[in-house]
Amino acid sequence: MAFHFSFISKISDISSAQWQALAQNAGPFLQHGFLSLLESTECVGEATGWQPMHLIIYDDNVPIAAMPGYIKYDSYGEYVFDHSWANAYHQYGYSYYPKWISAIPFTPVTGPRLLLADHVKEDVVRTYAAQAIDTLAQQNISSAHILFPPLKCAGAAVTAGYLKRVNVQFQWHNYDYQHFDDFLAALTSRKRKALRKSRQQLSAANVTIKRYTGADISAPEQDFFYLCYQQTYLKRSGHNGYLSEGFFKGLFATMAENMLLVVAYQDENPVASALFLYDATGLYGRYWGSLVEIDGLHFECCYFQGIEFAIEKKQPLFNPGTQGEHKILRGFEPIYCVSFHKLFAPAFHHAVSNFLYQETPAMVEYYHQAAEVLPFNNTFLPNLKTMKTPDVHMDNRETKQRNDK
Repeated sequence: MAFHFSFISKISDISSAQWQALAQNAGPFLQHGFLSLLESTECVGEATGWQPMHLIIYDDNVPIAAMPGYIKYDSYGEYVFDHSWANAYHQYGYSYYPKWISAIPFTPVTGPRLLLADHVKEDVVRTYAAQAIDTLAQQNISSAHILFPPLKCAGAAVTAGYLKRVNVQFQWHNYDYQHFDDFLAALTSRKRKALRKSRQQLSAANVTIKRYTGADISAPEQDFFYLCYQQTYLKRSGHNGYLSEGFFKGLFATMAENMLLVVAYQDENPVASALFLYDATGLYGRYWGSLVEIDGLHFECCYFQGIEFAIEKKQPLFNPGTQGEHKILRGFEPIYCVSFHKLFAPAFHHAVSNFLYQETPAMVEYYHQAAEVLPFNNTFLPNLKTMKTPDVHMDNRETKQRNDK
């Protein structure tokens, strides 16, 4: 093996075929087309605080591994909140930015971050990738961060000197449901009645829902969706959103077969819309907006329509987006998600280690509290195919012990 690496400033520096050979089964957001659209429509770039800097590892001249990466000049659009760390740097007269992150911009969805060719040995390449990232310390980069990788990567990341941060999201799992009524039957009577009542109220308000996929997503539906998307950000943040109309137009043109668009109509006029991406790995709810306020409309468009679609398409899971305890009572189970962090200045790395050691138990407690209020009935609960809860605090305990020596 003759490994060497490079950091590329645009994803077009590697061909789509070469990237796709590494990104098989990596989910829709790591496809060359998705990442390329972010760059070509200038949704990412130095002016946005997301400067592409993807890591490519070669064996001779053949790409065998890749990590999507960005130089960041702020912490917006990451969903792993480290502003207090940046403030600490500032207080001591240092700069936390720029930093390097491996992540999908504006997309807090767990998935692989190190993309590998089928024939390579994962442990060998992981070690080399960690060494390659460490060279960023020589380029005035304060730190390296890997956001929303699989939990199973924790051991290798900690061995490479990274700190693990734990958070909780909510995800729907498909327990071999054949119909939406099977999912309803798994809920407690009270929750089942509440869901049916919500749908009846929408019907009484003359609200109808349509789902569009593939070539059925026509230009009028696309335009209406983007109007809704803009409205959401205008209400919340006073701007039109991180992603441009050109990005979504390109997405509809190139990835429509991986897209579900839900549109709500009242008196036959479109009033709300939600956009999902999907492939064999699962269904992912990402973007939503509404022009009117109607009780239950958000839950119907963003959650229950997604669940129905996932059951019909036999999707293994449905990730509806980040945050929101309200998802629990609608059948979404808590799951751990993680990020890994290496601060190149030892004193700051040690300080963050202590911070995470104190933060993690609160996340574990939150996870267990959420699991206690799942809305499934006593008949169904024993059949939940949940794995044994991992000891997510273990790595941080061991890291603290090392640091304290």
